[in-house]
Amino acid sequence: MSDPLRDRTLALAGVFQAARLTQQLAREGQADKRSFATSVRSILALEAPTTDAVYGGTAGLGLGLTMLRDKLTGDTSQADIEVARYVIALMQLEAVLGRQPDMLEAIGKGIQAIEQQMKFFATEESDPDTIHPTLTDKLAELYQQTISTLAPRIMVNGEHGYLQNPAIAAKVRAALLAGIRSAVLWRQKGGSRWQLLFLRKRIAAEADELLRHVG
Repeated sequence: MSDPLRDRTLALAGVFQAARLTQQLAREGQADKRSFATSVRSILALEAPTTDAVYGGTAGLGLGLTMLRDKLTGDTSQADIEVARYVIALMQLEAVLGRQPDMLEAIGKGIQAIEQQMKFFATEESDPDTIHPTLTDKLAELYQQTISTLAPRIMVNGEHGYLQNPAIAAKVRAALLAGIRSAVLWRQKGGSRWQLLFLRKRIAAEADELLRHVG
């Protein structure tokens, strides 16, 4: 039997992780490999039986759980303000997307098509923490064709050289799509804005407890 608080905490950690990955890529030109792989693969896990299964367990959500715990307990830095801005933007955009059933269906079909196409590259991925660049490119293209046409658009700040690099830009879009996927999951599991306001201590405590098992 699933635990609603655990499910919502994991989904929200997925949003925070995607936001942090976006910042890392835009500011540093690279991101934590394991975290990026976990977030990107969560996009494809549309038929996962549990929230844990969406992320392949909790091990790859350490970055997001840490960000979530620290942000909700007030332990923040100047850089975290930017992450929070991305989180808010992702949640707002997901709410807009929720009122666009045709686009939701198009995104679902697009993800299924990408999953089928990537079966041809499955044997090339020997490292579980490595995402094939073709997958990143296809997810980025899907993001451009769908999510990026909605308002308000997410404005990513960073180093111009990184954002102009096609490979890094594709990773940023894939990370943002992962953030939307987690925001959708948060809502599906009963997450809402008022819970972030009134249950923040419980969510932070749950994130801390989950981190104890990440290692």
